[in-house]
Amino acid sequence: MKTITGLFDTYDDANDAVGELEATGVPRSDISIVANNSTGWHKGETSEAGEDAATGAGVGAVVGGAGGLLTGLGLMAIPGVGPVVAAGWLAATAVGAVGGAVVGGAAGGIIGAMTQSGVPENDAHVYAEGVRRGGTMVTAKVEDNLVPNAEQILKQYNSVDIAGRRKEYEAGGWTGFDPTADVYTGDDLDRAKGRRDI
Repeated sequence: MKTITGLFDTYDDANDAVGELEATGVPRSDISIVANNSTGWHKGETSEAGEDAATGAGVGAVVGGAGGLLTGLGLMAIPGVGPVVAAGWLAATAVGAVGGAVVGGAAGGIIGAMTQSGVPENDAHVYAEGVRRGGTMVTAKVEDNLVPNAEQILKQYNSVDIAGRRKEYEAGGWTGFDPTADVYTGDDLDRAKGRRDI
């Protein structure tokens, strides 16, 4: 079993990759998705935790499993990232689920969850920062015989070159994901996207 991860600039590309991973035999329970929701594009269950998401505090719901991965997207907050839409094992691992209810915040937990599942720490920081800056991350636990297909699927659906993205971030002074960093707003995300499009 190997953990593969892809960062996508758009939720739609990530969503398509998830569908293709499932079609090739990766169980839904082994796939996670975490997408930035600073612009409020996903209107999930509203709660006080959802309202607190902009400050990086509080948790809405972590979902997945029986209800289906993508049909069960839930809102949560990750300090330094802000409001995200998440589903699957990675989100549950990042915040710790107790009897289906989420406790605490994901303060840096996303880095720990990724590294515990085999993602190199250096890369985990880039993935977390990518979500902070408006991206969507897909992580899957994949049987060894499916790894080449799964990696090809992530590339096919426009996953970001992590080494290139790291260089881009570092050129701007970034040194690693900081869970205490200010949350990107919709305007910040637009500016960041505009720089990549140039």
